[in-house]
Amino acid sequence: MKNKKSANYTCNEYREEMILLALQRKLALQDLTDEERVLVLEEITKVEKELGLD
Repeated sequence: MKNKKSANYTCNEYREEMILLALQRKLALQDLTDEERVLVLEEITKVEKELGLD
């Protein structure tokens, strides 16, 4: 979530959190190639930044 918590939790925030969760689960898979792992990590970083978690 954003640095400042608000009472208005939006659908977009929920969506971003679910995307982040899915990416973290994908990263935990054993059968990812090194290239896929790097791409997933980059996407996780991007989503975390959008959520203000960086």
